[in-house]
Amino acid sequence: MENKREDEIEDMSMSPPSIGSMQIAGSNGFGHSMEFMSQAYLPNMYTEIDIKVEDSGFDQDPPLPIYLKFEDVEFKVRDSQAAPNNPVKTMMSKVGTQHHVEEDRYKKILKSITGSIGPGEILALMGPSGSGKTTLLRVVGGRLIDNVKGKITYNDVRFNPAVKRRIGFVTQEDVLFPQLTVEETLIFSAFLRLPSNMSKQQKYARVENTVKDLGLERCRHTKIGGGYLKGISGGERKRTNIGYEILVDPSLLLLDEPTSGLDSTSANRLLLTLQGLAKGGRTIITTIHQPSSRIFHMFDKLLLISEGCPIYYGKAKDSMQYFSSLRFIPEIPMNPAEFLLDLATGQVNNISVPQYILKDQESVDSSKAVINYLQLKYKDTLEPKEKEENHGAANTPEHLQLAIQVKRDWTVSWCDQFVILYKRTFRARSKDYFDKLRLVQALGIALLLGLLWWKSSTNTEAQVRDQVGLMFYICIFWTSSCIFGAVYVFPFEKVYLVKERKADMYRLSVYYASSTLCDMVAHVFYPTFFMLILYFMAGFKSTVACFFLTLFAVLLIAITSQGAGELFGAAVMSIQRAGMVASLILMLFLLTGGYYVQHVPKMMHWLKYLSFVYYGFRLLLKVQYSGEQPYECESEGGCRTLQSSPSFDTVNLEGGLTEAWVLVAMALCFRVLAYFCLRRRIDICN
Repeated sequence: MENKREDEIEDMSMSPPSIGSMQIAGSNGFGHSMEFMSQAYLPNMYTEIDIKVEDSGFDQDPPLPIYLKFEDVEFKVRDSQAAPNNPVKTMMSKVGTQHHVEEDRYKKILKSITGSIGPGEILALMGPSGSGKTTLLRVVGGRLIDNVKGKITYNDVRFNPAVKRRIGFVTQEDVLFPQLTVEETLIFSAFLRLPSNMSKQQKYARVENTVKDLGLERCRHTKIGGGYLKGISGGERKRTNIGYEILVDPSLLLLDEPTSGLDSTSANRLLLTLQGLAKGGRTIITTIHQPSSRIFHMFDKLLLISEGCPIYYGKAKDSMQYFSSLRFIPEIPMNPAEFLLDLATGQVNNISVPQYILKDQESVDSSKAVINYLQLKYKDTLEPKEKEENHGAANTPEHLQLAIQVKRDWTVSWCDQFVILYKRTFRARSKDYFDKLRLVQALGIALLLGLLWWKSSTNTEAQVRDQVGLMFYICIFWTSSCIFGAVYVFPFEKVYLVKERKADMYRLSVYYASSTLCDMVAHVFYPTFFMLILYFMAGFKSTVACFFLTLFAVLLIAITSQGAGELFGAAVMSIQRAGMVASLILMLFLLTGGYYVQHVPKMMHWLKYLSFVYYGFRLLLKVQYSGEQPYECESEGGCRTLQSSPSFDTVNLEGGLTEAWVLVAMALCFRVLAYFCLRRRIDICN
C-alpha cells in the first residue's frame, strides 16, 4: 500500500489520467519540458473526466459548519504621531492619569463592531477606503491577535490552531509563484492540501472543476508572471488566487476585495461560485468596495463601516429600507452600493437628508455630522438588537463545539510533502538553475583560467606560487558564487512562505529541506562542469584519485558556502541588507583565508578558524600536493621538497584531511542555524 502511495506522489507533476482507462502516465523526471498536462485536459474532454470521477466511489465529507459570532470587537495600533519629538513638550503634555497617557499612544482602527454569520450565508463588509474592512477581516481570520479586544467565537469556541486550518483566506495581493503556470499552481496546492484519502484522479478533477468555475481555461498553461516576467492578466491572476483557496473547500472562507480587477461579468460569475460554496454549508465573509447592483443583491448580510464604526448591520436587502426610515432617500436612481458608500463617507449631494441633522451641528462639517448621526442611530437601534439576538441565540450544538477543537492532522506525510515541494521548487527555479548566462560564465571562466595557467607545473618556486594562486582563486570564485546564489533565496520567497505558512500548507522543515536540496543541484552541477574543463587544461596531477579528491574539495567548499549564504539570508530576511552582510563577511573570510596573509597577528588569529575559506584552501592544497614532492631540481642547491616552499609555511601537506570534516561540520551547522533563523523570522511575520 505504501509503495502504491509513493508511486502516485512520484508521478504527481506529470500527466493526469488519460480518458477511458484513467491510468496515470509515468513520470519523465525533471526535464525542461513544461507540458504539464495530457490531452485529458482539452476542453472537449471535461465531461468524461467528471463522469469517471463520479463513479470512483469517493464520498467527500461535507465541510464542518461554522457559526461565527463577534461582539464589541476593537483593534488599535500604536500612533507614531501621538508623542511629540520634544521631550520637554512630552512631559508638559502628560496631564491626566496614566490610563489616558496610554490611550493617547494608540489609534483605534475598529470601534465596537458586533455581528454574526452562519453556514450558507455570505456577509459583505462595505465601506470607503481606510474604514477598517480588511482589518476586521484579518481579526476575524486570526491574522491579527495583538491589541484586539472583544469576543470572537467559532461554534462558541475561541480561535485556536484547530480553527486556523478550517479557514481559507484570499488576500488582496495576488501572492503566487510567477514561474509556474495557472494549472501547476492549482495542482501543487491540491496535492499539498487536499486529504490523503482522495485519489490522484479526484484531485486532478477538483483542479479541473475549479479552473472551469473561475473561467481560467484559456490561460491554464500560461505562467502567472509578474515583475519582468510576462504572464496572465491581473483579473486572471486574481481568479487564480481565489481558486488557490476555494480548491480545498474551507469551512470559513474570507476574501479581501475578490472582485477588484474583474469586469462585471467575471465578478458576477465569481459571486455565483461563492453562492454555490455557501449553499454547500460554508460560511463566507468578503470585503467589497463598490459592487454592481446585481452583485449587491447576492449578499445575505451586510456590515457597513465608516471610520472604523458600523453604521448598518443586517440583511443586505433591508439596508435601503432602514436608511429610508431614517429619512435618507436617494433623489435620483442609484445603485444601492453607491448610495451606501455615499452615506458612509458623508457625501449626500444627491440624497435627501433630515435638515435638523445639519442645523443641530452647525459647527461640524456636514459630512462629519451625517456620519456621527448614522453611528449614533446604529448604537441606539441596530446594535442592541444584534447583541440581544447573539445572547439569546441557542448555543451551538455540542458536537460542533467539540469537532472544531479537534486539531486536523497534516493532509500528507512529511516525506510526501517533501516530494511535492521539491518538484514545485524545482519547476519554479529551473530557469535559474539552467540559465544560459550561468553556463557561459562557468565555461568562460574555466577556459580563461585554463589558458592563463595552460599546462602549468611545480618545477620552480615561481610556478608553485602561480598554482597556489590558482587554487585560491578557485576557492574565491565558488565561495562568492554560491554565497550570493543562496543569500537572496529566503528574502525573495518570504511573501510566499508567510502566506502558505499562515494557511498551514506544509511544515517549515519540509520547505527548508526541499529548498536547500533543490539549490544544491546547481551548486554541484556548475563546479563539476567547471573543474572538468579547468583541471586538465591547468596541468594538475593527472591521476583519477587526485581529480576526484580535488572535485570533492571544490564541491565541499560550494556546499558550505551555500549554507553560509542561506544563514545570512535567513538571519536578515531583507533583499537589500542580505547582500551587504554577505559581502562584508565574505571579504573578512577571504582576507583570513591563508593566501593574502599567511601569518595573521595573534590578536586576529581566531578569525581564520571561523573562515570556511581558510579550511577549503588548505584542503585543496593538501589534496593536490605532496610534501615529499621534489621541485627546484635545477637550482644550485639541488632538489627541495614542496613542504619547504614558503608557499606552504603554515600548511602541513602530510597532515591528513581534517579540514574536510571541519567543512562538513560547518555546512551542517550553517544549515541548522539557518533553519532556526528562518523559523524565528516567519513566526514573527505570522
